[in-house]
Order: sequence, then structure tokens, then C-alpha cells
Amino acid sequence: MTSYDDLWSSLPVPALIVAQDDRIADVNAAAEEFLNVSRKSLLESPVWDRLMVDAPMDAALERARADGVPLFVNDVDVGSGSRPPLQCNIQIAPMGRRGPEMLVLVQPREMAGRVTRNSSAKTAAKSAIGMAEMLAHEIKNPLAGITGAAQLLSMNLSADDLELTDLIVAETRRVVKLLEQVEQFGDVSMPNLQPVNIHDVLDRARKSAAVGFGAHMTFIEDYDPSLPPTLGDSDQLTQVLLNLLKNASEASKGAPGTIRIRTYYEQSLRLRRQDGTGRSLPLQIEIIDDGPGLPDDIASNIFEPFVSGRENGTGLGLALVSKIITDHDGWISVESVPGRTSFRLSLPVATA
Repeated sequence: MTSYDDLWSSLPVPALIVAQDDRIADVNAAAEEFLNVSRKSLLESPVWDRLMVDAPMDAALERARADGVPLFVNDVDVGSGSRPPLQCNIQIAPMGRRGPEMLVLVQPREMAGRVTRNSSAKTAAKSAIGMAEMLAHEIKNPLAGITGAAQLLSMNLSADDLELTDLIVAETRRVVKLLEQVEQFGDVSMPNLQPVNIHDVLDRARKSAAVGFGAHMTFIEDYDPSLPPTLGDSDQLTQVLLNLLKNASEASKGAPGTIRIRTYYEQSLRLRRQDGTGRSLPLQIEIIDDGPGLPDDIASNIFEPFVSGRENGTGLGLALVSKIITDHDGWISVESVPGRTSFRLSLPVATA
């Protein structure tokens, strides 16, 4: 029979046992990771000093203890002081034989929202792929004819009229370039999944960025060297990271800035598919910049095709990133406020 300790450590959500004086009596591993504090440091601390909830939780805890029944508090922001708040559901329940001790379960709702957004982004990406094929076939050939005709006309025109034909040629070439990007978006094949050391991929992408589009940026590496390999396509993951690093570099609008690349392990993170099956995604990669943040009107749709926060942006880069990560059975999310934008990739561990 499974012991109490085994059950406690295997709980997939942050869980805390709160003593009668509202101090923490125990926490599981998921709670340590969620709060980013060790169990030893948490013990005997006032629970609401460590678990910062945007609601009157002390009264809720006392009511559940007095009535001896579970109590649910939904859709509240929960922080820890060392990470941005997440919207969570909280369940408080008596511990039964353990007297006045109470069990507090924290269920982040961030994951459910990310599943929905990733699902819709994947559907939108498939629609955009079909449109890419249509655009390439129906528009590129006529554009070539327009360009050729404009160049022929320019041979017999005055200098004043040449400006107009040059404009026609320049604009048609710009549209062709856009279509080529759309074609590239549609040509991405399924990944060739192999065990990959994510830090090797990160170093490759960082070095490329540092000598190119990110030469004006300072890169900070905050790696967990103990991370196991992920299951991925090295080339496609490099493409994803280069795109995210380029976006982070461009956010500074040419001014010096800082990009922090962080990796860490989060055991409690799981993907639940529509068929009810689940998969653990413990490997986390964050690309964090100190730019102005995403515009409010596009932040919730940033992974959909043709949504861009940059002038003259195509809005295909992040849609492509979302498609690749989804094909890797992973998740991508973004948190953005002025001065801090963080794109987070969650990936599986390569099994032996």
C-alpha cells in the first residue's frame, strides 16, 4: 500500500498543510516549485505571508475550519513574491484525524487558458497554411507580369514618370517577399523528434543572435545545467528560439537592452489533451526582455497568424513558433507588462 509520504509527494498541484495558528506545517514538492522556496524555509511561516492571495483568505480558512467542510475560492490571483501572480482556484479542506490542521490546494488556471489558446492558434495556423498555398499560386504569377510590364514601360518614359514605374516595381517586389514568407510558413514539415540538449540549441541561437540582429543587446544566461534532454527537432527548435530572440531584440527599437534566457524544471506542469490523456511538460525555457511590452489590443491574440505589434510586421513569426511548439507536444505562453515581456516554452523530457 502506498504510504502517506508517497501520496503527498506525488500530488501534481501545490498543496500545503496549515496548523491551527495559520502557520505552514508541511508542503509538497509542487508547492515548493510554485512558491520557489524550499520546504525548510516555508515551515512555520504564516501561510498568507508566503501564499499571497488577492482575497480575504484568513476569513475563508477560519470558516472552513469552524464548519468542518471544504471551501472553494475560485478565480483569484495568487503570487509568492518571487514570481508574477497567476489566476488560481483554491480549495481548503479539514484534515480529519489531524485535528484543526487544514489542507490548502492551489490549482493554477494558467494552464487551462494556455491549452485553449494553443488549440485555437493551431487551428488558425492550419487555415493560414491553406491560404499560403492559394496565395502563392494565385498571386505570384500575376505579380511577375506586373513587374515585367512596369519595367518595359520605364524604357520610354520621362524621368518624372519613371518614379511611378519604380514605385510599381518596388511594391510588387515587397508583396512577393511577403508571399515567400507565407510560403515558408506553410512549408514547415512535422518535426524529426530526437533527444536534444536544450542548452546546446539555446547556445547556438544565442551566438547567432549576438553577432547579428541582437548585437546591441546584452544576453544573460540563467540555466539549470541539470535539465535532462527534451524530445525535439534541433533545427526547428533553433528556428523557434531565433524568432523569439529576434522579437526580444526588436522590442528595444535599436536601443541597448537586456535579454535574459532562463531554463528550469517544473515538475507539476502537465498538458491535458482533448481525448483526456495527459503529458508532463517539466522543461521550461523563458526568453525575457526589458522592452515596452506587448500592445494591450493584441496581447491575447499574439500567436495567431497576421497579428503583429511591429510596423510592417507580417504577423507570421509567432504563429510559426506556436505551430512548431504544438507539433512538439509542448506549450507556449506569454506574460507582458511594460519593462518585462516573457515568452515561455514548456517541453517534454525525452524518455529512454
